[in-house]
Amino acid sequence: MLILGIESSAKAASCALVRDGELLGQYFQCSGLTHSATLLPMAEQLLASTGTDKSALDAVAVAHGPGSFTGIRIGVAAAKGLCWALEKPAIGVSTLEAMAWNGAGRGEGALICCCMDARRSQVYNALFTIKDGAPQRLVPDRAISLEELYADLAERGGEPFLVGDGAALAGEYLADRAAPHSLASGILLHQNAWGVCMAARGGEPGPAGGLLPVYLRLSQAERERQARLNNNAD
Repeated sequence: MLILGIESSAKAASCALVRDGELLGQYFQCSGLTHSATLLPMAEQLLASTGTDKSALDAVAVAHGPGSFTGIRIGVAAAKGLCWALEKPAIGVSTLEAMAWNGAGRGEGALICCCMDARRSQVYNALFTIKDGAPQRLVPDRAISLEELYADLAERGGEPFLVGDGAALAGEYLADRAAPHSLASGILLHQNAWGVCMAARGGEPGPAGGLLPVYLRLSQAERERQARLNNNAD
């Protein structure tokens, strides 16, 4: 299965091309440029540089959340546009499940702690263990406080491997409490489109129209609107 993957859930953006689990190529940027200006050009250049005809793609996969509200919307919109233009199915995958693949090399039984900075002293988080070389989910995607994450990890024991753009934040909190952990470095710290493609291998391709963002919680604008409605009701 030949999959074009897109990742734009945080500051970094990337596109990858994977055939049956083999990485053919990946373009990655962490420059802070607007994803709407970088994703589609990266995808076009990736296909051209690997000599891949668009018609050969079996599906387009995208990290559809959780993550940056703007980044997720851009990624999902880009994936939909490609699918409609190429008449290909889409696969939406959890951002956290995709980034768990960054810990696949830690070995059998490793505990992978995926963290994204959700602001307000919270992280978007999921925990995985490595089984037969692939991440196996332990908990659903969740938005939790750093205190709650610390308590969960302390109860499980072991040394979690932290990945994601919120890993440093979680690592600092754990370090202040002398809790064992290890922090990913380099490209393994960031979510990337290779992980999206690997996670998509277990997904079910479907019509692009059914691809929707997954936010886990309301945006700031929606929270403020809800607060105003509650105040008016009082």
